[in-house]
Amino acid sequence: MGDMSREAKEVVVVIGSGSIGLAIARRVGAGRTVLLADHSEKAAQGAAERLRGEGYDVTTHVTDVSDHDAVEALADAATALGPVTQVVHTAGVSPTQAGIERLLHVDLLGTAMVLDAFARVVATGGAGIVIASMAGHRESPYAPEIEHALATTETSKLLELPFLQADQIGSTVHAYALSKRANSLRVQTSAVAWGRRGARINAVSPGVIITPLAVDELSGPRGEWFDQVRKASAVGRFGTPDEVADAAAFLLGPRAGFITGADLLMDGGVTAALRTGELTMP
Repeated sequence: MGDMSREAKEVVVVIGSGSIGLAIARRVGAGRTVLLADHSEKAAQGAAERLRGEGYDVTTHVTDVSDHDAVEALADAATALGPVTQVVHTAGVSPTQAGIERLLHVDLLGTAMVLDAFARVVATGGAGIVIASMAGHRESPYAPEIEHALATTETSKLLELPFLQADQIGSTVHAYALSKRANSLRVQTSAVAWGRRGARINAVSPGVIITPLAVDELSGPRGEWFDQVRKASAVGRFGTPDEVADAAAFLLGPRAGFITGADLLMDGGVTAALRTGELTMP
């Protein structure tokens, strides 16, 4: 009987075992099976041990989100554990972590493949969240034909788009912004496929959130600009993983039952400062 009840538990899939992924897992994982996926087995195991020490039921899965077969295998592994009622996609690389090609494969294509794979298996009444970035709002909207292509191109052909070629993009900063805008647009169009299963999908676009990666960025060559960001923002500070988790938990929960295909910008007013000219890009 115990084994049957365990198998029947709802499954929360958390892709990416960093600070934000763990904060969301803590919000929504109680009483459910948490499937924690990461490209690093060491990172996944370490994060899983922390959650288990806090009373969560956690299993791990090594996944490269830029690999189509790996993403599909993750979706199948999740459904083998039980009904997949929540999907949290936080995995990605920053402009300082990877070149243009790798960044597009992970942040842009990887997110699109995750949206497709879990649209196939998510349970009725389920919900998903993609952690995008305020960077997707920084340069957007792009030309209508670019926006349409990012939103609707078949996933397998996404990286063939002419404007996504490295010589057209020029820098990892622009590649990141394009990828995060694509995340928002793909979430919007994926809401149709998720809706056929009676499920919802939304995005959250955070600003500067203090994580170990962000601390590295703040102490790097762009640290002075980030200090300007903090001072120019309406809130006057950076965000925390718990604040992102609070927003994600709302969008994943029943009180957000009429919200799907949306992108919640939570950047403390940085985009507002960019729009008004109080802050400029370096």
